[in-house]
Order: sequence, then structure tokens, then C-alpha cells
Amino acid sequence: MSERRITVYAAIAANVAIAITKFIAAGLSGSSALLSEGLHSVIDTGDGLLLLLGIRLSHRPASRRHPYGHAAETYFWSMIVAMCIFGMGGGVSIYEGIHHIIEPHPPRALAWSYATLAIAFVFEGASWLISLRGFRRMRGRRGVWEAIQRSKDPTSFVVVLEDSAALIGLLIAAAGLTLAWLLHAPIYDGMASILIGVLLVATGAILGRETWSLLLGESASSEVVDSIHTIARAQPGVVAARTPRTRHLGPELIHVDIDIQLAPEASGVDASRRIEAAVRQKHPEVQRVSLRFPDEALT
Repeated sequence: MSERRITVYAAIAANVAIAITKFIAAGLSGSSALLSEGLHSVIDTGDGLLLLLGIRLSHRPASRRHPYGHAAETYFWSMIVAMCIFGMGGGVSIYEGIHHIIEPHPPRALAWSYATLAIAFVFEGASWLISLRGFRRMRGRRGVWEAIQRSKDPTSFVVVLEDSAALIGLLIAAAGLTLAWLLHAPIYDGMASILIGVLLVATGAILGRETWSLLLGESASSEVVDSIHTIARAQPGVVAARTPRTRHLGPELIHVDIDIQLAPEASGVDASRRIEAAVRQKHPEVQRVSLRFPDEALT
């Protein structure tokens, strides 16, 4: 089983267990923040299932209608996940918080509520550690934001961001409950729900922005582009080569287009075969290398 599948399965298992306990605690305590957290966990569970669906569909073979395969399914379903977090998670939590402020009622069964938050924090923390391990391996020495921007596989950072938002949301819910109890002001519970909603909106916006960029077609990393350029120029008979144009058709699927200038005696067919073989040997994620031989001299 691939590491990204393990990460998603761990997140789903944690969210199912957490959602049940949060809804029970929300029913007993009447807490708006706990209800928002329960909705958060339900949405995270659904998001995990959507990510698994995207991974599964992305492995379907190429067809006449889709000659480059279905790898972009991962991007599409990751965008749906971002929309769910933004609208269903953030919007509903903000609405619930406003409703609680308009019609406040003091929280009950605080001991059960705190126990639920503690259990949820343990489950979410375990899922977060599993997802963080894979994300760290992917990002290497890059910063977190740089790694998210440069990643071509949204499943590598979707679960990390979801779990991070969940852990922060639990702390916000605990703070709201505590202030509502200590100050005898239920409004703080509603405010906590609104803050959780704002957190989810921000998370969904970040995920949406990155997956939207991937759907439009991002180039390969600069390291891969430079490597392909070097390989092309090093082949026999190649006089010059322009910087390759690349596009990710999926997390592990790249299309390459290069302009090449050959020596007069060189064969275009032979050069094309050599370049594509050399590039695919070094970068297996490259599915196809298209070469063009313009009439003008390349600089």
C-alpha cells in the first residue's frame, strides 16, 4: 500500500472515532463549538473518502478519449475536498456560532466535553504525526509553504493541513468552553465556533488555490526541467536545445516539449529516440517527450 493511501486511511479512521464522541459530547453539553468540531470531523471523514476515490480513479489506464490517462483525477477530487472544507465546514461552523450568540445557553456536562476534546486531540495528533512524516519526506529541506507550493501531489499536504486545522480547532473549542464556564458568558462558546469556521475557510482557501493551480497545469520542478535540458543537449548530434516546456498531467505524470537544433548529418528520428529514452531512464515520471526542430537557429 502506498504511503499516501496509509496517510489517508489513518485520517479517516481517526475522524470517524472523533466525530462520534464529539457529537455525543455536543448533545450532552449543548456546546456550539463542540457541534462545529463534530461537523469538522464528519467533513474530514468525507474528504478522506474523496481523496481515496481520486487516488483510485487516477490509476485507470489510458483510453481513446483520455490518451494521457486519468492521473488528473487526483487534482479534481482534491479541489472538491477544498470546496467542502471552505463551504460546508467553514460556512456551517460560522452559522452555528452566530446562532449560538443570538440564542445563548450555558454549556453543560463540562467533564464529558473536556474528556471528548482530550480523546480527540490524541486521535488527531496520531493522524497528524503520520501525515507529517510523509510530508517531511516529500518537502526535504524546503520550508513548509514552499513545499506546499511546489508539491505536485495534493494528497501529500491536504491531510497535514486538515489535521493541523483540527488540532487548532480543538484548542479553540476548549478555550471557548472554559471562558463560557468561568465568565458565565455562553457567547464565548459561539465565538469559538465562529473562529473554527474562519480557520476552516482559510484552510479551504489555501487548498483550493494550490489545487486550482495544479488543475491549470503546473510545470515540473526547476531541478527536473534543468536535468531534462542537460540530457537533451548531451545527446550526439544535438547542437542546441531550448529550455523544455513541461506540464504535470498528474502527480507522477509529466509531458515534455523541447525545441532541438541538430547537426546537418544527424537524424531527427534517432535523436528523438535517444533523448526520450535518456530522459525517461532518469525521470520515470515523464510519460512522453515531444521534440520540435524549428528552422531558425537556437540560441
